[in-house]
Amino acid sequence: MKVGVFLKNFRPEIGGGSTFESEILQSLIKYGGNSGHRFTIFSWSKGIEKVISGSHLEFIPLQQSYAGRSFKERIKYRFLKTINQVLAKLPISRQFPLEDLVEKLVINSGVEVIWYLELGTYDYLTLEIPYITTVWDLAHRQQPFFPEVSTGGRWERRENSYGVKIQRAAAVITGTSAGKAEIERFYQVPSELIHILPYPVPSFALQTPLGSDREVLAKYQIPDQYLFYPAQFWPHKNHATLLLAVQILREVHNLIMPVVFVGADKGNKLHIEQLVNQLKLSEQVHFLGFVPQSDLSALYRQAFALTFPTFFGPDNLPPIEALGLGCPVIASQVAGAEEQLGDAAILFDPTNEQQLAVAIKALWDAPKMRSHLIQLGLARAAQLTGEHYIQGIFKILDQFAPIRRCWSSTKPFKQK
Repeated sequence: MKVGVFLKNFRPEIGGGSTFESEILQSLIKYGGNSGHRFTIFSWSKGIEKVISGSHLEFIPLQQSYAGRSFKERIKYRFLKTINQVLAKLPISRQFPLEDLVEKLVINSGVEVIWYLELGTYDYLTLEIPYITTVWDLAHRQQPFFPEVSTGGRWERRENSYGVKIQRAAAVITGTSAGKAEIERFYQVPSELIHILPYPVPSFALQTPLGSDREVLAKYQIPDQYLFYPAQFWPHKNHATLLLAVQILREVHNLIMPVVFVGADKGNKLHIEQLVNQLKLSEQVHFLGFVPQSDLSALYRQAFALTFPTFFGPDNLPPIEALGLGCPVIASQVAGAEEQLGDAAILFDPTNEQQLAVAIKALWDAPKMRSHLIQLGLARAAQLTGEHYIQGIFKILDQFAPIRRCWSSTKPFKQK
């Protein structure tokens, strides 16, 4: 089949979404030629065409869909699209018809099925072509009280979008059985349409370092034996529990652990900075912001442990990145975490800073346990490769091919 793949987050500063998309693209380049399928990459991002290679791949930039549109038409289109987004939040079905050039471009490309790598709110190119979709989380259903999934109409937008897109998909992909159970529970998708593919460890986490890790630490002026937490500053990332655990280590156990935060501000950084000052941890906490991938690898390798107290799951990338980079993992016991990480991580209740402090102290007091955890992590990472993941996608496409051949991919279906 001719398969469309939509890459929307192909920018490193996005975070996990970009990392995942980059891994998928590399896997398609490397293994797609033997799949029996051809792949068309759609994206707003520039520069992707420079890394694509192989006759089984082509790139169509979505920017070209606007090339023939006049300034007046663009203004009108954006205005009506904004109005439609407002109307979508209301309990009515009427919207203004839009002649979307992006959708025309995609439909005219001849792709028979599209793979959306992330379930988003407004970013599906078309629903006229069958599609498979990857679902990372359903946090707005599991924990609707967090502001990033509830305020400003976010819950309504998610629900209006997710409900339609999940239920209309030809196949839904999730990383764990916990994720599958959530999809079945909230959206009543038939079990046979949901496929479990464990997320791959990014290639950068499996590669031999090229430079000196010590130089990276000197660059950021970071001390040894630090706790590492790479996460955007969203409320659900739960930086607060980690800071409270670090205070317990200092006050109760006389153990002063530096903390290194990496990630962009999504609206909650000021609150965390205020908490750092309130707990008198300013000298222990380092805010690095966005760092390049090469520096990120070094920060993982040199850390005492990854501490990952997020409330959202069931699939998260930083813990499996840490496994591949020889960094011990202490992670939230969210649904799916044990399935994703196996015995290669220490799990704790993300609401309980005492429990997190105990886990850190136990690892500090037992160097042999820490070394054993590193070895378990490396073994687990070796099982979660991009090749395993993409071969699972090819199998899903193979299963759908006998169905998709029943109607044309070059002429729109019109019922008579």
